[in-house]
Amino acid sequence: MIDADLARLYQVETKDLNRAVLRNVLRFPDDFMFRLTPEETESLRCQIGTSKMGRGGRRYLPFVFTEHGVVMLSSVLKSERSVQMNILVVRAFVKLREMLASHKDLAHKMIDLERQQKQHGQQLSVVYMMVRKLMEPERKKKRTIGFRVE
Repeated sequence: MIDADLARLYQVETKDLNRAVLRNVLRFPDDFMFRLTPEETESLRCQIGTSKMGRGGRRYLPFVFTEHGVVMLSSVLKSERSVQMNILVVRAFVKLREMLASHKDLAHKMIDLERQQKQHGQQLSVVYMMVRKLMEPERKKKRTIGFRVE
């Protein structure tokens, strides 16, 4: 998200948001935030209709934040809205952790069921073999023809 949009979301001015970021630049590595190139900024200017330089437009290239940067930004800003957003993010992560834990329990149960099914399958195959043996007619020993020496 672009810095101006986030400033509106957090109910602060864009310049205050950018100042807070620059004061805490170590909290925003390259995978959290980066600046747009002049070409990218020009492309955005054509799309969103901002004014040209010298007529009230931006003097600096805008910052763009990834989802991790947006979360970090909520902990850096001092507005009431950013505090609320930070609390919501923490609660969302706690809920996510709870959901993952319940899925782990379910996965363990599935593994146990598969193991039991294999054991039962092996036991059933032994039972089937025994039943087949019982169903086969008894083979009588044939008397051998001829003279036997004992």
